[in-house]
Amino acid sequence: MKSIAITIFLALGLFVLGSTADAQSKKIGMKSARAIASKKAAGKIVSGELENEHGKWIYSFDIRNSKGKNTEVNVDAYTGKVIGVEHESAKKEAAEARDEKKGKN
Repeated sequence: MKSIAITIFLALGLFVLGSTADAQSKKIGMKSARAIASKKAAGKIVSGELENEHGKWIYSFDIRNSKGKNTEVNVDAYTGKVIGVEHESAKKEAAEARDEKKGKN
């Protein structure tokens, strides 16, 4: 009887641990990440992508407000936590565009 109870207890423990690990290994999805980013900066999302930055998967969104200013919002792809909000200057945007162009050629 004790061995059955121990077996059931261990099986339940493994199930719970497996479920937790599985939940932490799934990305939240672009749609959810867009909704999170939209709450952090007013305006229209003009671009969004999933990228690996320094070994961490993030969703990165550029949001343009009514004055034409861009804000970059980064959302952790697994937790949904906002990990960065940066208001971009025209100079920085131009530098990023140059860097992307170099990387694509």
